[in-house]
Amino acid sequence: MHGFLCIDKPLGITSHDVVAQIRRLSRVKRVGHAGTLDPAASGVLVIAIGLATRLIEYVQDDTVKRYDASVTFGVATDSDDATGNSIRTAPIPSLTLAQITDIEKTFCGDIMQVPPQVSALHVNGERMYDLVRRGDAPELPPRPVHIYEFTVTSWQTPELQFNVTCGKGTYIRSIARDIGEMYASAAHLHALRRTQVGTFTIQNSVTLAQLQTDGVAHHLQPTQTAVADWLKITVNDEERARIMRGMPIPAASESPKRAVALSNTGQLIAILEYNEAQWHPRKVFQWGEA
Repeated sequence: MHGFLCIDKPLGITSHDVVAQIRRLSRVKRVGHAGTLDPAASGVLVIAIGLATRLIEYVQDDTVKRYDASVTFGVATDSDDATGNSIRTAPIPSLTLAQITDIEKTFCGDIMQVPPQVSALHVNGERMYDLVRRGDAPELPPRPVHIYEFTVTSWQTPELQFNVTCGKGTYIRSIARDIGEMYASAAHLHALRRTQVGTFTIQNSVTLAQLQTDGVAHHLQPTQTAVADWLKITVNDEERARIMRGMPIPAASESPKRAVALSNTGQLIAILEYNEAQWHPRKVFQWGEA
């Protein structure tokens, strides 16, 4: 069994919990997720099964994510979300339409962001949340992230709601914290729902209850779904034989940096990388593998 599941993860369970459930339901050991979703967040969690796990890096690192978020003003927490302990209170601002527009402009494009202290980031080989528990957590430096789109959808004191489309490594909790600081107030992320990861959307997601009723195979999406928006190259038998031996095939002089090779039946054969008018196989798929 090979392919992807787009899970609508419920609140209160970890991404690892979902992987464990799907491993039991599918009876396949090779199962992984393409990007953690916190227990306090719901929505799209992409699960890879079988050889689809070899494409996790492209889903996790190279795709945009979209979220619906809710921020509560007045209280800052040590985790920057509602699961943490209150560390500071402050007056709630009376936001004007102009200030809301400023929020949209400030948190769009290339920005520098300090990750939350309570996070799974590795520092000197240890997770930040473990260092926080021991009282040894260092100050984290800001790092660049990219926000493609930021739109405020509602403002009703003390709650601000927005949609955000972002790239790899963006913490919505940090955005919530920084919005509070932007107006000399305090704020934390109250609710978060992920609605898109690359080509996987909440509209084509499935619940764990549905999997238990229908079975995993019924909702399995093809392996190439993860790279559905890449250039597709259908290869002939001779080109396929070269690729399977790790050899390059000719490419147009102006090509994107990568593509997928498909058989004439549409089966994924390889991930290709462009170099000097040739397509070089980076990952080759042998579908007889377990």
